[in-house]
Amino acid sequence: QLQLVESGGGSVQTGGSLTLSCQASVPGYTAKGNCMGWFRQAPGKERESVASVYTYKMQRPTYSSFAKARFVISKNDAENMVYLQMSDLKPEDTATYYCAAITAPPGPWVCGDWDAQWTDWGQGAQVTVSS
Repeated sequence: QLQLVESGGGSVQTGGSLTLSCQASVPGYTAKGNCMGWFRQAPGKERESVASVYTYKMQRPTYSSFAKARFVISKNDAENMVYLQMSDLKPEDTATYYCAAITAPPGPWVCGDWDAQWTDWGQGAQVTVSS
């Protein structure tokens, strides 16, 4: 049973940076062909996608339009971690950020499909950006 644990949330001022981490519990998970992604949900709003990737050789990194120029998804196989590096943060980035995964998808293209069945989720990490 895969478990995902986020860390690294916090409060920053506009223009600041934060890096979120997502630890996968299954050994070797990030080195193999799985989808891992980041989503967020602000109070009173629907959950939205942020970034995702097929973890084998970091294929098909996909970003939502607001994330393309400011956020980067990366990984560290030795730590079995996926990261979301966020820069130039804005108050509208305030949300709870969730790590999610799809184990052994049929191919990398699945990871870019925000409507796919993301089956495993972390508990969330709060990011607050103040003006």
